Amino acid sequence: MIAIVDYGAGNLTSVARALRSLDILCEVTAEPHRILEADRVIFPGVGAAGQAMRTLKDTGLDAVIREVYESGKPLLGICLGTQVILEYSEENDTECLGLVKGGTKGFAGALKSLGDPSLKIPHMGWNQVRLLRDHPVFSDIPAEADFYFVHSYYPDPSEDEVRLGVTDYGIGFTSVLARKNLVAVQFHPEKSGPVGLGILDRFSRWNGRS
Repeated sequence: MIAIVDYGAGNLTSVARALRSLDILCEVTAEPHRILEADRVIFPGVGAAGQAMRTLKDTGLDAVIREVYESGKPLLGICLGTQVILEYSEENDTECLGLVKGGTKGFAGALKSLGDPSLKIPHMGWNQVRLLRDHPVFSDIPAEADFYFVHSYYPDPSEDEVRLGVTDYGIGFTSVLARKNLVAVQFHPEKSGPVGLGILDRFSRWNGRS
């Protein structure tokens, strides 16, 4: 069973709907024991980093996510769930979970100097991911595949070995992170058509080792 962490962020039902379309057993839950008993955990969400971290700390789910990661259980971050696994977010000047060294930065500062009016914020729509190495959750993904993004901030890990995929939007930013039993994506696999569903399907069978 896959536990989808419910910490008051949006988009949880979309992830559950995508998994159920694949006949994958899942549960949206805020109950620590249900999350810790699950075979795998998905940490999704849309919204603001400050509010997300306040909720996680108030409910104790911040410690639960850390325990899941430290246990070696497969963990998938999606969008906001990817941004707050780092140490810090520029959004709301927020201290985050710190599972991965580095921070989350805003496109506003990064794109300002480029002067390209076509580069809107948020980065919204379809874009490609250039994978830097092989990983079981991304096996057989076509190089030309597009994924659906909606975000104004992006993860910027400080260790190169954590970077699994890069996307270009005025700048090249890390769109996929991976370390040990953790994979985290800035795009929305549940909204990325068959290729996104394929990622969720492979995660549902992944043993947490690359």
